[in-house]
Amino acid sequence: MPELPEVETVVRDLCQADVVGRTITGTRISWPRTIEGMAQSTFCDRLCGCRILDIQRRAKYIVIPISSRQWLLIHLRMTGRLHLEASRVPVALHERVALQLDDGRELRFIDTRKFGRWILTENVASVLGVLGPEPLAPDFRVKHLAHILHAHQRMLKPMLLDQHIIAGLGNIYVDEALWEAGLHPCRSSKSLSLSDVNRLHRAIRTVLHRGIRSMGTSLGTGKGNFYSVAGRRGRNQDGLRVFRRQGNPCPRCNTQIERLIVAQRSTHLCPTCQT
Repeated sequence: MPELPEVETVVRDLCQADVVGRTITGTRISWPRTIEGMAQSTFCDRLCGCRILDIQRRAKYIVIPISSRQWLLIHLRMTGRLHLEASRVPVALHERVALQLDDGRELRFIDTRKFGRWILTENVASVLGVLGPEPLAPDFRVKHLAHILHAHQRMLKPMLLDQHIIAGLGNIYVDEALWEAGLHPCRSSKSLSLSDVNRLHRAIRTVLHRGIRSMGTSLGTGKGNFYSVAGRRGRNQDGLRVFRRQGNPCPRCNTQIERLIVAQRSTHLCPTCQT
């Protein structure tokens, strides 16, 4: 599933491709269930003639305010991808939704597994307001993270994956951050010292910034893998320390990386560095 760095990469690609300012002239829907909360005819009617005012990211959502005082929210889920194509380009096999733009291009949503969702709403807070803080925001400080962690007694990994606790983290970047911080994924959040929290705070920001600089993580070459809007694979997989590296030596101590299941999620760690 695309996480914060992958979604940020998509948002930056769309902004650089001059999608902001374009007017939506039509909509094509091939899989109605992609549209959440309204009939596809209503969705199409409300979008037609609207101008795209901006493209932003909140957690794992692509947030597009439009001129009708509505917000279009796109969640890529597991296999969702956005492509910009000329209207003459044949429709892809797994296209679910397409926005026709006034410059002759189309913003096409390709989603092999059909889990992605598009939401058009006048009340953006009803969707985004329940999410936790942004880990890269300037006001997300060590003391803020400490307050969050010490207010619960939960295992670290599932807690960090909870979008209501901290927004945007997923399996890849949680495993990488916990390794960077030297913390075991099953450690209780309440047991962390201020020094532990400081290392975790720094580690979360480090792995997310690294992922953004590398334009995301693309694991494998399958059609369901992450690709940018421009069709590029991410490069972050080349620098992963523990995720899917079981059996390889830890970059820090040479102990063999192990894989275990934590809260039903595949988890990778160094048993020496993360006791």
